[in-house]
Amino acid sequence: MGSDDGEFASKVMKFESVLQVNVPKGRDGKHKEIIAQLLGDIAQLAPGSALKIPLAQLPDSKENVRSALSRAARQQKIGLATSSNEEFLFVWKTD
Repeated sequence: MGSDDGEFASKVMKFESVLQVNVPKGRDGKHKEIIAQLLGDIAQLAPGSALKIPLAQLPDSKENVRSALSRAARQQKIGLATSSNEEFLFVWKTD
């Protein structure tokens, strides 16, 4: 068998190609600002402390913000835990 280099070059592409700089970044949406703020505040937390975030100040539902925060923290290898009540979302580091 021959090398794979020539086999793919001669085939016609079915899909269009674009430059990567022109690809939309799906997760850089409506949660980016609040998540950056929360992660910055979490980085400054004293051990044994938690952030107390009023639900009324969140730009989206508690569940959606919590999910976005969890994804961002996991990407940065930050261990977080959360809890909530009717008025607040609480977030603290577990590291």
